[in-house]
Amino acid sequence: MAASTSTLRYPGYMHNDLVGLVASLVPTPRLHFLQTAFTPITAPGASTAARAHRQASLIDVMKSLLDSSNALCSPTGAGKYISALNIIEGPVDPAQLHKSLARLREKRSLSFIEWGPATLQVALSRGSPIARSRAAPVSGLMLANNTNVRSVFEVACQQFDKLFRDGLSGPKPGAYLQNYIDADCLGDNLEGLTSARETVRDLISEYEAAARPDYPEYISQP
Repeated sequence: MAASTSTLRYPGYMHNDLVGLVASLVPTPRLHFLQTAFTPITAPGASTAARAHRQASLIDVMKSLLDSSNALCSPTGAGKYISALNIIEGPVDPAQLHKSLARLREKRSLSFIEWGPATLQVALSRGSPIARSRAAPVSGLMLANNTNVRSVFEVACQQFDKLFRDGLSGPKPGAYLQNYIDADCLGDNLEGLTSARETVRDLISEYEAAARPDYPEYISQP
């Protein structure tokens, strides 16, 4: 999304390059699957209530970013934040920003991992001079690294297992797998598919371990 690169296109004091943007969110190479949330999302011809939401204050925007209904993916179950970055676009008073962060800390709106710094980073960005008349005065994008993203991979594994099992022993053996069997890249067997499944399973275990306090010991194991 364009909002994720706003700090690159309109540079400020922080997060003005892609490496710096990602480095603050990815503590280890394998834990690099980020979730996004955006607010507000309304059409130009929206209702009065929707237009009122477009005029929301900074604290309203930051609270909305934590609402699962504004997330752009659908993980399930409880998780812990490994890192989080809010990119706020529009005219914002820094004093208002500090008050908003203090209110979020008081309400303990975010649950962070125990083995890393529990901080919600905020990057302020200027709005686009072209789309300023069409955009909300203040909008926000959250880039978050949360352990509950493992549920997305668990669903993918379950769907793979069902297709793979039915493809081998279902009413029409090979119905789902014939195209893969015929592919030259897999040769005469399906080890490439089963190997990919194990890689995803290892990634799920990694995110499960990241939610525990002993994760540093987990990654130090050979």
